[in-house]
Amino acid sequence: MLNRISYISKHIYLLSIYYIRAWFITAFTKDPIKKRHKQAQNIHRNAKKFRKAFKMTLTVNNLERLKAFDGKPLLLVGNHVSYTDIVVLSALDELIFITSVEMGNNPVLGSITRLGGCLYTDRKNPQSLKDEIHRFGDVIMQGFKVVLFPEGTSTNGDTVLDFRRSLFEIASSSGAPILPLCVRYKRLDGKEIDESNRDSLYWYGDMTFLPHFLGLIGKSIEVEVTFLEPIFDTADKKRSDLSDMTHQQIKECFHQA
Repeated sequence: MLNRISYISKHIYLLSIYYIRAWFITAFTKDPIKKRHKQAQNIHRNAKKFRKAFKMTLTVNNLERLKAFDGKPLLLVGNHVSYTDIVVLSALDELIFITSVEMGNNPVLGSITRLGGCLYTDRKNPQSLKDEIHRFGDVIMQGFKVVLFPEGTSTNGDTVLDFRRSLFEIASSSGAPILPLCVRYKRLDGKEIDESNRDSLYWYGDMTFLPHFLGLIGKSIEVEVTFLEPIFDTADKKRSDLSDMTHQQIKECFHQA
């Protein structure tokens, strides 16, 4: 019990530090590009500490493929099962995430994502798509590494769902390369992830955030991230082809024995 209270206290402390730094960034950085860079730095700095607070053991394959794009435009595309994906990936680099307006309206996660410079897409409003593609493409071309989860929602980890192809237009219109990535959770408290324990880790459907988050604190997590083959010359390809090429790589990696 005391150990669990210690982990909860550590999370509260780290979250407080994140909010304080984010408030100063918002209040005193007027240039929007510099502000987003500082917000990404703040998330990266805190994610490395949150990863330890979550008792995560992280294995990374082909990290050099990510580092090859330092300071260059890049669209990262990955599978998505939980809010912990953000911690895992942000601990590796300074990243900007594309998320839904519904996430932005979440009482807790909404404020965290807004202060982290996240980009919001309204999946229920197709009329906003053209403007979103333009805005997101601009951010990438400013030298940011932007992360897209094209399944459109987090899942229960059975498979990688079909991708929503629309936002792949970000790459085909801007010419930014795509780096597919695969996140695989291996064990929770030393046990392989299966139907008996996955709901303690994966956050999907109509699960409520706070009870799930509190239930996960104190458990040990083993996770593996694999960066796959980058896709270049995206301006010469259709968004449907980019979606299919990326999905195939990620799904094959996800279902590796």
